[in-house]
Amino acid sequence: MRFHPILALFAALLSLAAPAHAVLRVDINTGIQQPMPIAVPAFAAQAVAQTPAGSTTDLGRQVAEVISNDLASTGLFRVIDPAAFTTTVAFGDVGQPQFPNWRTVAAQALITGFVTANGDGTVTVGCYLYDVFSEEELTRQGFTTQPQFWRRAAHKCADAVYARLTGETGYFDSRIVYVSETGPKTARIKRLAIMDQDGANHRFLTNGQSLVLTPRFAPNQQTIAYMSFAGNRPRVYVYNIGTGRQELVLDAPNMTFAPRFAPDGASLVISMAVGGNTDVYRLDLSSRRLTRLTTSPGIDTAASYSPDGSKIVFESDRGGSQQIYVMNADGSNQQRISFGDGRYATPVWSPRGDLIAFTRIGGGKFQIGVMRPDGGGERLLTDSWQDEGPTWSPNGRVIMFFRTGQSSRTASGRADLWSVDLTGVNLRPLRTPLDGSDPAWSPLLP
Repeated sequence: MRFHPILALFAALLSLAAPAHAVLRVDINTGIQQPMPIAVPAFAAQAVAQTPAGSTTDLGRQVAEVISNDLASTGLFRVIDPAAFTTTVAFGDVGQPQFPNWRTVAAQALITGFVTANGDGTVTVGCYLYDVFSEEELTRQGFTTQPQFWRRAAHKCADAVYARLTGETGYFDSRIVYVSETGPKTARIKRLAIMDQDGANHRFLTNGQSLVLTPRFAPNQQTIAYMSFAGNRPRVYVYNIGTGRQELVLDAPNMTFAPRFAPDGASLVISMAVGGNTDVYRLDLSSRRLTRLTTSPGIDTAASYSPDGSKIVFESDRGGSQQIYVMNADGSNQQRISFGDGRYATPVWSPRGDLIAFTRIGGGKFQIGVMRPDGGGERLLTDSWQDEGPTWSPNGRVIMFFRTGQSSRTASGRADLWSVDLTGVNLRPLRTPLDGSDPAWSPLLP
């Protein structure tokens, strides 16, 4: 499936001046106390036409709802309730909004657009962003696609709006793979599941006959590496989303686990237990050649590359407790970077390269935090009984993780997916059909 741009995306300026010399923009570096009020009326239909995904009128309403939900989920925007305004946008008004009507509902920004059905069976979704007070168009973007992919067009529109108003890349047109869990504590069933970042288009990838853990996306977004207990042998596999094919990556007698792709997708870092010692290895996926990167006694695991592929962060108990270490990609210059109270686990490098997310364990709690690659600037973002397993949004602004409730002797505590932004303010749950753990966020889809 491919999207074809049909409307020029205007040059993204940092701001446009309103008549009172105000600047329409969102500061994403501090906690938002007053989110920007925005109006997102139903997208107009040039003519009512039926598609396999519904009428163009229905699609226009649904596109606006997806955009609204995407932007509201950031905590940066307050979407005005459509019941608060009676103004509707006809097809001819998309390019020339009636701005006074939107000022009466105190909207600072207006997002509008259209949905049209084309003769070849595709649909075109166009979206526009306006500064209501300066009455200026800030950006426009449009796509032609198959009707069943209308949600992706909506996510891409939300990404364009987010980028224009914040100055950062959006993250809505992306997916989450995670471990779906069900059953009693002593007989837990764990399956791979995948969904859009907002929870839509959910489906299971594995049938639950074998326990699975730690799914991780490849840079191409079509391959997932994970650990499976198939045949009661814990080893690393890869799964092709398009074909459903699962492949063992290393047929070795030793336990292999904790896989993660290199930025170029050509290799994996994995952990392998040999003779009672666990080390980090690099596995070339074409030759299946293994290169040992760590040699210290103890458990070295949970490796994650820096975005440029030059360094690797990992956890190790070589010093007597779980801590975070950084090394060069060839295994040289291994240095500990975590020195706070408690233990540190599951480090993962931000896509922007500026931070490392981690799980800190101490004081009876598991908490999600971030630190710089040199270990400085440590900040905790959550404060719950058991938050762990962070994964970054494609733009490095939001972290998803899983939260587990306290369990009884016979039953596991419920595990749910949550997200939090870098300010630690916008904490939100992401509902899944069953319990969810160990999420991994994909890069932006092409």
